[in-house]
Amino acid sequence: MTAARLAARLGGRRAFVTGGGSGLGLALLTHLAQDGWTLGVLDREPARLEAARAALLAAGAATVETYACDVTDEAAFGAALGAFAAHAGGLELMVNNAGVAVAGRIEVAPLADWRHALEVNVLGVALGCRLALPHLARAGRGLLVNVASAAAFAAAPQMAPYNASKAAVVALTETLAAELAGGPVGAMVVMPGFVPTRLLESMRAPPAEAALAARVMAASRLSAERATAMILAAAARGRLYAVLPFGYALLWRFKRFFPGLFLRLVVGLRARAAGGGSTART
Repeated sequence: MTAARLAARLGGRRAFVTGGGSGLGLALLTHLAQDGWTLGVLDREPARLEAARAALLAAGAATVETYACDVTDEAAFGAALGAFAAHAGGLELMVNNAGVAVAGRIEVAPLADWRHALEVNVLGVALGCRLALPHLARAGRGLLVNVASAAAFAAAPQMAPYNASKAAVVALTETLAAELAGGPVGAMVVMPGFVPTRLLESMRAPPAEAALAARVMAASRLSAERATAMILAAAARGRLYAVLPFGYALLWRFKRFFPGLFLRLVVGLRARAAGGGSTART
């Protein structure tokens, strides 16, 4: 079981996940619960937290502590993480999963939407890393997992706020990995393709962009459960990057060698998707 292999690598079973009330965050927590981990769950929605807590305990979690706050609230976020570490006696795994979706042309998307994407998707992740690092270091071994997106490299038109924020998460994690090199704490960045979650429920976007995103997400074959298994397997192997599924990993490598050709391909795929026939196949 991938969660068990990760626990063996880290030497413990204590994890804290942001955005854990639903979607990918809850799927990750469920896998960990099935291996008996002690879990901390942070989400903005108290009702989701209550449902998640009951489900995780039923799945086998040792204990589940929940915290209702926003990842942009430094004081509340820090208090939640500190309370969990004190309750659990430490921390081995921190997953910065909370995020928001924002779309729109660069010259059209409101500046407030740009700030929203950057504050949650970038500063929320940076804050999670800053707050978790002392706890992870004290545990002797630890791992920071930052959830970005394939949008970080795909450069899809009309998605600049989201693309830029997720690319920043990749750069942040790479820098963090360099700073932590040789030490007891590691870092990993996850770049999944579309995973059917509740992300689009709060999406800020023009109607046409929101409709296109919904079509592409509905066409995805990458479930949160399958994505979670792949993420935990990569974490257990000590990988820095987890690009999933395999088709997206190929695209990521293709762009690194042929960036100009990749962008022309993106423009063509975007035109086809906007015409109503989604090209997403995950």
